Amino acid sequence: MAILPIVKHPNPILEKQCEPVTTFDKTIAVFLDDLYDTMIDADGVGLAAPQVGVQKEIAIVDIDDDEIGTIELINPKVISMSGEQTDVEGCLSFPGLFGEVTRPFYVKVSAQDRCGTAFTFEAEGFLARAILHEIDHLRGVLFTSKVERYVEEHELEGSGIE
Repeated sequence: MAILPIVKHPNPILEKQCEPVTTFDKTIAVFLDDLYDTMIDADGVGLAAPQVGVQKEIAIVDIDDDEIGTIELINPKVISMSGEQTDVEGCLSFPGLFGEVTRPFYVKVSAQDRCGTAFTFEAEGFLARAILHEIDHLRGVLFTSKVERYVEEHELEGSGIE
């Protein structure tokens, strides 16, 4: 496994639509493992391929919930969303920058796993937020375009986001 360098804003790859994955082979599995190791090393809860310089529809999310585990998303599509939640978000490509973002409370997503097998799942709350944040990355949409109010670092104390 390898720790990959994280692309920082204003790198233009962060604002480009990613290409779908069409070949599922060992390189995808190795890349997903590297993406996971990079996310953990950076103390993140999600990471998308363009954040490490790869313009493919690949992302992972792990909110540190043993029941859920790591979710690998290849070619994800949002099927439905509902509700609303507003909370503070950050991004590994924007170190030290945090802002309040409103997103759906619930999301239903279809995607493929590392072998190309299609699956569908539902998420609520923080998990839904993390998944939608990563899917946005695959569409070239940055969380900064959705920020309603930027949050100072001292406001994060005790929030678990620090």
